[in-house]
Amino acid sequence: MRLAIDTNVLISALLSDKALPAHLVAMWREGRFDVLTAAEQLDELKRVTRYPKIRARLTPALAGRLINELRDLAIIVTKLPDVAVCADPNDNYLLAMASAGAADFLVTGDKRHLLSLDAHEQTRIVTVQEFLATNRRLP
Repeated sequence: MRLAIDTNVLISALLSDKALPAHLVAMWREGRFDVLTAAEQLDELKRVTRYPKIRARLTPALAGRLINELRDLAIIVTKLPDVAVCADPNDNYLLAMASAGAADFLVTGDKRHLLSLDAHEQTRIVTVQEFLATNRRLP
């Protein structure tokens, strides 16, 4: 199974190791599914983790570890197709990444722009809670 995980979920996982996003990342680290990423997402993670309000709650080492893990362990999707589906143009790369990487799920907390779509091509768009509830029996 392949997942595209929105940057907001990855940041949430770093901010609270007890929250559902942290559980999702732990499952990935255990090899229970594959995660897709792209240069655009790695750049976004680097940028967002430098915001003062995030940096006040997150050590650079912890953020760097996740970025390095994504770079080393995730499936890096290149040559993203042009996608102009989302009302927030900054989120279109996530849909492109999911499409190009044949993601089964795009996991996000973005109710307004992404979750409202329900799906994009073959990819279901779900919350962390929905993903965990429907995939409890992952190996």
